[in-house]
Amino acid sequence: MTWNYDSAFSRNRGLIQPHEQQCLRHACVAIAGLGGVGGAHLVTLLRLGIGRFHLADPDHFELPNMNRQYGADMSTLGKSKVEVMAAVARRINPDVELSLFSEGLTAQNCDAFFQGADVAVDGIDFFAIKPRRLFFHQARERGLFALTSAPLGFSATMQIFSPTGMSFDEYFDVRDGMAQEEALIAFLLGLAPKALHMPYLDPSFVDGSVQNGPSSGLACQICSGMVAAEIVNLLLKRSPPKAAPWYCQFDAYRRQFVQGQLWRGNRHPLQRLKRWYVKKHWGHVFKDGA
Repeated sequence: MTWNYDSAFSRNRGLIQPHEQQCLRHACVAIAGLGGVGGAHLVTLLRLGIGRFHLADPDHFELPNMNRQYGADMSTLGKSKVEVMAAVARRINPDVELSLFSEGLTAQNCDAFFQGADVAVDGIDFFAIKPRRLFFHQARERGLFALTSAPLGFSATMQIFSPTGMSFDEYFDVRDGMAQEEALIAFLLGLAPKALHMPYLDPSFVDGSVQNGPSSGLACQICSGMVAAEIVNLLLKRSPPKAAPWYCQFDAYRRQFVQGQLWRGNRHPLQRLKRWYVKKHWGHVFKDGA
């Protein structure tokens, strides 16, 4: 069979109008990170019919990626995540337009990475707080909405950052010169203020010295669904997004959903207390071994 865009995405009709489908076809999404959540984001957005992507990731697939990362299989071990996922994208949509950044997102390539993008999606590794701050700062500077979704346990969180609303640094209360463990604790607690995943997650398996922790593929899939739905809303301008300080978390294991506004972000007194407690009892697991 020959490729035909309209036929390939015809089953979107009823959820997406034909003229809206053309908007998605010409939209561009910039995704930084193509591992657990980033790879799932790309594939989910591709199957919605989005036709242009900027993709950045400096890493290669490894065996411990197998439990959650879309592009990880025995044939891709040791291969560039950007190149593998680009091939996946072209098999789904042969006409997809891709700009690839195999060096990852850096201060030097931000202009090219964000140029022409309509929305930005964070798929950066949890422990890489400096590249993540760069991502959100640069997206804001360019007037872009930027989304992050974390796979915590068997749950997914989501925050949307408006270019004119509360910034990433303001919401999470992170700043230059902050210790690695303090920044990661702030990021974690800001992602999930209600921590629906904690009753069944063992934090002793978090190891900042080698930058790994508990993860699941099913949570990455939930993340991609939540983010893709919001991107459809943003690109098609259907309703005002609930940007930070709004947050939400859905835990599939416990069948619970929560959303709310975290006033003052992590500077809220209760959040400050949580950060102090986690640092005192678990701060050592977030420390960078470098």
